[in-house]
Amino acid sequence: MPSLLDAVGRTPLVPLGRVAAGCKVPVLAKCEQLNPSGSVKDRIAVAIVDDAERRGLIHPGDTLVEATAGNTGLGLALVCAARGYRLVCVLPEKMSLDKRGALQTLGVQVIVTPNRPPGDAENFQAVAARLATENGWFLTDQFRNPVNALAHETTTGPEIFEQTGGELSAFVAGAGTGGTITGVGRFLKRRLPNVRIVLADPIGSALADWVERGELGADGPYAIEGIGASRPPEIFDRTVIDRAVRVSDEESFAMCRRLIREEGRFVGGAAGTAVGAALRIAAGATLAGPVVVILPDAWDRYRSCKWMNA
Repeated sequence: MPSLLDAVGRTPLVPLGRVAAGCKVPVLAKCEQLNPSGSVKDRIAVAIVDDAERRGLIHPGDTLVEATAGNTGLGLALVCAARGYRLVCVLPEKMSLDKRGALQTLGVQVIVTPNRPPGDAENFQAVAARLATENGWFLTDQFRNPVNALAHETTTGPEIFEQTGGELSAFVAGAGTGGTITGVGRFLKRRLPNVRIVLADPIGSALADWVERGELGADGPYAIEGIGASRPPEIFDRTVIDRAVRVSDEESFAMCRRLIREEGRFVGGAAGTAVGAALRIAAGATLAGPVVVILPDAWDRYRSCKWMNA
């Protein structure tokens, strides 16, 4: 029998009209917010659980645990409900109340940690790893699990190539774990050696400097959720990235509202970051084909945020 999980992926690729007016090439949006739980992370949730099942690491009734900004947790909740697992999600307190509420509605045990840098014992990733060890839970480990990037290399990248007929000049995405941009970048670079892979990074994140110079930049505050980091995740492959574009919170939130109101794309703040960067690429360079940008998640998990209603 078909499962809801069969609806993960194969999302539409559609042009941005009003917000991309005046750009030298089309800007095409990969609508990952239309996955069943509302984000691109559904892809890795299915892939990570499938891989663990194939290797005999988990069985129905087991407990899975993940450190998440919310979206991977929601994707895993979808998979766990379908496959018969329990799920514990560890979120930093920065993340929206909407995400916490959605996870709890889905029966997930939610643990909220202080906003702490990597290496701190109270950092959300450290807490998730500790809980897995102490309780014998399976750590899905999106920041280190190579299946994350592989899921995008084998699904998202090929979909984009097929949907554009191989006619694209640049691909733009933010990076939380780095899985999307790494996996898609690897696939596209094999097929289109001249394609430009561009990181959209919040101002305050250290990743843009790391991409450009191999050295981490200053770690500053930013409000955008789910992308950016003070140090690169283990699965993030900078060798496939050609350029980084820095985008402020203000620009990201303003673009998100434009995408909702002018394009009818019901997306979250990180989509504003990615599209802001994509418009600069499409407007400021001589390109032979379209720019493709990832819209990573849906607006419902940010409805209580002040910026959404500005």
